Amino acid sequence: MNDIRRTILWVIFGFSMVLLWDQWQVYNGRNATFFPKPVPAATAPVLATPAPAAASAAAVQGVPAATTSVASPSQVPVSTGATTQANNEKIEVSTDVLKLSFDTEGGNLVRSEFTKHNDFVDTTKPFVFLDQSATRVYNAQTGLIGGNFPTHKTPMRFSGEKSLKEGQNQLSLRFESEALNGVKLVKTYTLNRGSYAIGVKHEVINTGTSAVSPQLYLQLVRDGNKPAGESSFYSTFTGPAVYTEAKKYQKVEFSDIEKNKAEIDKTSPNGYVAMVQHYFATAWLLADGIQRENFVRKVDTNLYAVGMITPLAELAPGQSKALNAQLFSGPQEEKMLEALAPGLDLVKDYGWLAMLSKPLYWLLDKLFSFIQNWGWSIVALVLLLKIAFYWLNAKAYSSMAKMKAINPKIMEMRERLKNDPQKMQQEMMRIYREEKVNPMGGCFPIMVQIPVFIALYWVLLSSVEMRNAPWVLWIHDLSAPDPYYILPLVMTLTTLLQTALNPAPPDPMQAKLMWFMPLIFSVMFFFFPAGLVLYWITNNILSIAQQWMINTRLGVPPQFNLPSFK
Repeated sequence: MNDIRRTILWVIFGFSMVLLWDQWQVYNGRNATFFPKPVPAATAPVLATPAPAAASAAAVQGVPAATTSVASPSQVPVSTGATTQANNEKIEVSTDVLKLSFDTEGGNLVRSEFTKHNDFVDTTKPFVFLDQSATRVYNAQTGLIGGNFPTHKTPMRFSGEKSLKEGQNQLSLRFESEALNGVKLVKTYTLNRGSYAIGVKHEVINTGTSAVSPQLYLQLVRDGNKPAGESSFYSTFTGPAVYTEAKKYQKVEFSDIEKNKAEIDKTSPNGYVAMVQHYFATAWLLADGIQRENFVRKVDTNLYAVGMITPLAELAPGQSKALNAQLFSGPQEEKMLEALAPGLDLVKDYGWLAMLSKPLYWLLDKLFSFIQNWGWSIVALVLLLKIAFYWLNAKAYSSMAKMKAINPKIMEMRERLKNDPQKMQQEMMRIYREEKVNPMGGCFPIMVQIPVFIALYWVLLSSVEMRNAPWVLWIHDLSAPDPYYILPLVMTLTTLLQTALNPAPPDPMQAKLMWFMPLIFSVMFFFFPAGLVLYWITNNILSIAQQWMINTRLGVPPQFNLPSFK
């Protein structure tokens, strides 16, 4: 009876730990890991009906004049992402890694394709990131407020080249507006070979007869739909983020914007604003020392914006002012992000175990530099971790081996005293004392390692390098599930083999649970990325090998304890 109670308590404890982990994930701004809420059916953003050309000027009328302080985010013109100019033109531009589309309405970047990354759904096509269509709105916008000045809805003239030619390392695009209320805005985009960071120079020219004090806004507008191909078996963050030196990395859920509960550092002389999703991110970057106001807001039905506003110096008639920014829109490659701006690497979200995940990624990257295969690098990393934890594992497996050695004596005693539970318990504790066996001795050393392996889980789940990365034979993408389910089946078999090598619990109910739990756990891995499954298989095989070796050394012949479900 006592054993049944202990079994029930252990089951309750196990599920409680899972639920606590789930709630910790929610508390830290991401959806539940093991039980994510179902994603609502994608709703197409509500797009405005195209309006005549004069609409762009009307959109900013009534905006209060700028003061010496930074303007309110509510003064940034509302945009649904829809086209409002009847005669606008899409400018198609390409480099070796990007295929971009700019709109002459506002000179905005409205579409981007990554030529070195395949689409999640149709792997024969390049991955589309920014977009402006009937089902997706995600683009980058800039303009001026503080008066009836050019905005992201103002018509602009394009000049420049449209493709990066062989031997050419840089490409410049220029978008120039007409003077509006005496103010002209010129945007110059600079694209570099091999780079996902775009230089954006904003030149403001006062062609009027009186002084003006415009303010520049930079924003990212995106619908609230989950990215295509998102798994329902694990959850990753999608939404705005703001970084400042004072409050560091702050993620904002779309639902918090809806409820006006978004909490960010609103004023800062440093940092960035970003839109983040699994593997990819877009961010506006300004140099440190430039005062800005950060904002997040709802733009329209299922449409949200994150951005910053910065004041420009007062411009006398005939004067001009230029401000340089950077627009990053690309994959979350950690070294590239670290080189661009402080804290930008945090868009690659490791969760609360970042202090462990970052060195693990560093080691994985170093292994890849020698091996040149991410799959074998994962295998090598797990091998190094098993070597590092060899002593702890040896303690755990030695304890298990001793338990297995005395298991026949325990079983005989249980059968003999099955009608006297109290005496059975006393006799069991006496055997443990005499044999110097601690029933919990195999648990603690393994629990110490759990944070490290959870951190490695997030490294493999978050690293864009796994996308389209082959391992061997049929595994052509370590970020996608095994198409033939071979790895999950091997993982299930190794898990069951490991369970069979463990000493069978004296209580029959507990013994059955020892087999049910691995089977239930293994089901999830049929839908996990192949890289994660490979890591778990490697860990299982190395654990089995070490356990077998320790059992043999201690004179406890390895044997398989198969379950009885009678």
